[in-house]
Amino acid sequence: MFNPFKDTSKSYNGKRTLAGILCVIAGTFILTSFLPPEVENFGFFSTLPAIFLITYIFITQRIVESLILASLMGVIMVSRPETVGEGTWLGNIFTDFSDSLLATMMDEDIAWLIIVCGLMGSIIQLIEKAGGAYAFGEWVAKRARTKKSALIWTWILGIVIFIDDYLNSLTVGACMTPVTDRHRVPREFLAYVVDSTAAPLCVLIPISTWAVFCGRILEANDWAPAGEGLKYFIKTIPFNFYGWFAALIVPLVILGVIPIVGPMKKAFKRVEEGGPLAPEGSEKIDIHAGASMDVPENPSIWNMALPIAVLIISTVALDMDMQAGVLVTMAFMFVFYLAQGVVDAEEFIDVSLEGLKNMILPLILMVLAFLFAEVSSQIHFTLYVIETATAIVSPKFLPLAVFIALSITEFITGTNWGMYIIALPIVIPLATATGADVTLAVAAVLSAGVFGSHICFYSDATVITSAATGCNNFDHATTQLPYGFLGAALSAICFLIAGLIMN
Repeated sequence: MFNPFKDTSKSYNGKRTLAGILCVIAGTFILTSFLPPEVENFGFFSTLPAIFLITYIFITQRIVESLILASLMGVIMVSRPETVGEGTWLGNIFTDFSDSLLATMMDEDIAWLIIVCGLMGSIIQLIEKAGGAYAFGEWVAKRARTKKSALIWTWILGIVIFIDDYLNSLTVGACMTPVTDRHRVPREFLAYVVDSTAAPLCVLIPISTWAVFCGRILEANDWAPAGEGLKYFIKTIPFNFYGWFAALIVPLVILGVIPIVGPMKKAFKRVEEGGPLAPEGSEKIDIHAGASMDVPENPSIWNMALPIAVLIISTVALDMDMQAGVLVTMAFMFVFYLAQGVVDAEEFIDVSLEGLKNMILPLILMVLAFLFAEVSSQIHFTLYVIETATAIVSPKFLPLAVFIALSITEFITGTNWGMYIIALPIVIPLATATGADVTLAVAAVLSAGVFGSHICFYSDATVITSAATGCNNFDHATTQLPYGFLGAALSAICFLIAGLIMN
């Protein structure tokens, strides 16, 4: 069937697309006539921007446009003047949209993302310029002589670098892309392997940035005593079922125990028939696209190993502060590379800026995802889903209900840490009041956050992995969906069984 929205060279028509967008906006204006006066009472209406977002993404495959339109829908829903004299409705919409965007850009998390992810792009570009990635590829190639062994190496490297999901995805993706390319591995499958050992591993390790953050949230919500947040986080690790399943499914797929299915099977067929390793449109997000192909004489693996080691050690030593770790690493690389004569000072800056430039699209996607999450919070989307899902369940089924409800919201919003801030203050007292096992309920929240981070089309983890592996993030998300849903289904069964046993 002809789709007027889908952006392909043969079918895309700007006028039809504009007409569709105007219809969406006009429909939202009409919808506001049926909304309750108070935003807190929107109820089911609060889910409409989220439903639209997922539907529009699948129809058009244009994620930036989808996030902007869904955010605009939410703003229109809340930007109604109480009286005619308070100003024009249209003026309120533009003002509120601008305010929401400004609030998002001024958020500390966004500033952290821009600094850390931007400079990680610089670090990767510098490593490639210095020949470190090339030397590492040669080293691994001697040990990974088959497609399966190269992928198992990717999985193992992902387990080893467990400090942070961004560090994991960017480092493993950048290091292993050239290696798996030699074995004609579709970029979609590499992205799946990398993504499945990023956030899923971080929620299982008590010395990761996720553990530190979650520990503080548990203390802030009075479940863990002051200073014992990590201790209580450790209690949830055996029950973070999605993290375990997501990471363990990967080697089973690599070894053929679990078959290649769905869109991933089509990706393998494309490559086997001589097609490109990366799906169409991947060059827009690929951080390797601008990398220099020049390799210095006698490239050394230490030009990659030492900067990565410095990054990990400095991050841990500086209280799990990855921003500080990135800055320390950049300073180390400046001294280390200039001392070797690999680059001069001017070239160091030029290559660093090239790496920053390669991260622009991933950063824009993450900013827009945060904007949508901000607007969704204004219309109480997550709160409505939690309250609806848990209103009629018994303590035995509360962990399952929490996992399913928050998995849905996370698949739509992809905020993970932001969801923890919203959901844990609701779930912890709810579990306490109903007599449900609090540890299991908290683990359900954490697992749902990992699920959303893992498979959402525009979550930070998906976007960063796509950039690091050179794979269009829409294709990355759709190809790994069957395996993500398999992990979620197994997790739901475990939460059901654990809830029946422990409550």
